[in-house]
Amino acid sequence: MRYWLLKSEPDVYPLSRLETEGQTFWDGVRNFQARNNLKEMKEGDLCLFYHSNEGREIAGLARVVREWYPDPTHSDDTWVAVDVGYEETFPRPLGLAEIKSH
Repeated sequence: MRYWLLKSEPDVYPLSRLETEGQTFWDGVRNFQARNNLKEMKEGDLCLFYHSNEGREIAGLARVVREWYPDPTHSDDTWVAVDVGYEETFPRPLGLAEIKSH
């Protein structure tokens, strides 16, 4: 099993929304290295769910539930998506400053 970092702005898609929905597709990645990482994700891999910009903290965990497939939000097969499911919310988010201190 490998571990990944999923980044989302909390006002766009917070971990609490993933908890409510149970599962979603992770799309919209338009960076080649990030796309390559999506292609490396395997079913069962865990993902640290990072709230970027506002919060700047790891809020909890998600799990890859479906490996990569063409991004349904883009007409070009260059871009891919994966499906992730909710795993857990941390009792206390792990802030970026704290991460950097270690």
